[in-house]
Amino acid sequence: MDFLDKYLTVWIFGAMAVGVGLGFVAPSVTQPIQDLHLVEIGLILMMYPPLAKVDYGQLPTVFKNVKVLGLSLVQNWLIGPTVMFSLAIIFFSGVTPGLPARPEFFLGLVFIGMARCIAMVLVWNELAEGSNEYAAGLVAFNSVFQILTYGVYIWFFALVVPPLLGMESLVAGIEAFDITPMQVFEAIAVFLGIPFAAGILSRYVGTRTKGVEWYEETFEPTISPLTLIALLFTVVVMFAMQGERIVAQPTDVLLIAVPLTVYFVVMFFVSFGMGREIGADYSTTTAIGFTAASNNFELAIAVAVAVFGVGSGVAFATVVGPLIEVPVLLALVHVALYFQRRFDWDGFDTGRLDASNAGPATNDD
Repeated sequence: MDFLDKYLTVWIFGAMAVGVGLGFVAPSVTQPIQDLHLVEIGLILMMYPPLAKVDYGQLPTVFKNVKVLGLSLVQNWLIGPTVMFSLAIIFFSGVTPGLPARPEFFLGLVFIGMARCIAMVLVWNELAEGSNEYAAGLVAFNSVFQILTYGVYIWFFALVVPPLLGMESLVAGIEAFDITPMQVFEAIAVFLGIPFAAGILSRYVGTRTKGVEWYEETFEPTISPLTLIALLFTVVVMFAMQGERIVAQPTDVLLIAVPLTVYFVVMFFVSFGMGREIGADYSTTTAIGFTAASNNFELAIAVAVAVFGVGSGVAFATVVGPLIEVPVLLALVHVALYFQRRFDWDGFDTGRLDASNAGPATNDD
């Protein structure tokens, strides 16, 4: 895997090009991709290795760390939604000279911004050598909030706030969104529940039948290539699904890409900085940064399609999301690794799970 790791950026951009070309030359490929659920399968497969590597015995320590969990809540449920809503207003409400109002793209960004991390964050975090335990714990922790609050957040930011700002036209004719907690739960159960269950089962069976040493030194390296292989496969099928539309509407793709790129970059740097500010070690800070910078596009797409239809501008905006996330978050992986080398991490022990390097562990520090 060293060769694949070394040129990962090249492979991903190559996969993007192959996907767009396939979707443009053979647009009929979209139907079998949907019928066979290839995107869903790819996402689940690429999430399995990181979750199989989690030491689930450490999760109680993760969930006891009030400082890290509290910071993640603030980032994901106050800062993240507010930043995305602000970018949606700036780019698609008509208040910025030269940028006409695009209500469908405004709603698409709102749907994305309120859907917090779940899937690809585990991959980006692992590539950046972040803590698998904290990434898994924070994703599970925020998923519970997501089930309970996603519909409420959509209602508040899409229907309540725009009229208060004098922008009723952004949601003209829309009185309510029929988004139930069960819809959110089903999406999370598929994209997080299945690989989580597989990871837990693998570790339980593997460590008890073959031992921890075999599991960590033999089994984990064996399944590791699956993450990047499945990632490349998922990139191809995702871009193939939208290949024809990307070629036909490149300006719309670029228009949506700008606020999304700003969002990813701002959220990563702000969250990474907040992690260092509380004294978190590198692996924990990286997990915090990627957890806050990623979004649950699968949920946003599913809900947008259910509410507005697959051919709507709202659904199109949500679909563009993961197409932008892949290259931007990959670039931020390299940024995180640079920060690992550039900054002095001595004394940054908050959240550290490696007792051999951290000294006495603390629960809330």
